[in-house]
Amino acid sequence: MKYKPTVIDRVFDIFVYITLSLLMVVTFYPLYYIFVASISSVSEIAKHGSFMFWPKGLTFETYQAVFQNSFILKGFRNSIFYVVVGTSINMIFSIFAAYALSRKWLKGRKIIMMMIVLTMFFGGGLIPNFLIVQKLGMFNTVWALLLPGAISAWNVIMMRTYFLGLPDSLEESARIDGANDFQILFKVMLPLAKPILAVMVLFYGVGHWNSWFSASIYLQNRELWPLQMILREILIQGRVADFGGSGATVTHQVAKNLKYATIIVSTIPILLVYPFIQKYFVKGVMLGSLKE
Repeated sequence: MKYKPTVIDRVFDIFVYITLSLLMVVTFYPLYYIFVASISSVSEIAKHGSFMFWPKGLTFETYQAVFQNSFILKGFRNSIFYVVVGTSINMIFSIFAAYALSRKWLKGRKIIMMMIVLTMFFGGGLIPNFLIVQKLGMFNTVWALLLPGAISAWNVIMMRTYFLGLPDSLEESARIDGANDFQILFKVMLPLAKPILAVMVLFYGVGHWNSWFSASIYLQNRELWPLQMILREILIQGRVADFGGSGATVTHQVAKNLKYATIIVSTIPILLVYPFIQKYFVKGVMLGSLKE
């Protein structure tokens, strides 16, 4: 029997579509406005305020200034390094930890899991972490941003739960064929874990790309700063004199455009990567959180 929606169902559907459309506009418009403003002249921005639906006084001078700024280019390069190397370290540690903790033959795995979970609720705080980084000789080095957060307890739990959801017969069959643990992990488990791996890469990668607090604590050398630290200087501290010209000239003519252009430049890489991983996102999160 074919279902026929009632009047209440149709009213509810209309309400849902209107609500989602409004949420989409509220979410999308700020980013769209920043992009439009970044390629508009300062005088037009001052005239139209925060409501611009298309560029006014089209200009790309601010993007030229952004890409000619040595600190932004170095920050961009550093952020890519932190994302690639940091995410690789995160994935290696997380995969090995999650696989080992998902094996029922591992003695003491419940105690280890309890200790891992405790770290999600209790921590030493900023000062002990700073002293550890300093005593280990990582202060003011790239390793201060890569090693202290090498593994996330929440991500390990999600990945472990995913591995637990895979049939035990797969491991048993591989062992009958003479496979060892490394072969089982890399040739059997990981090919079946693409959804959760994609989600973990996205979580870790976005975390590294957006990270600035650790850099502000552990890095004094400006040459090692990630892009987000440079962006923080521009947006919060208003430091735009490094883009060339006198500070007064830059501040009055292109300061806002430079901020908008820098935001777009720092956001585009994540926007380009996300569509390729999005198809795995919901599947990976749901499977990793529901199966046990």
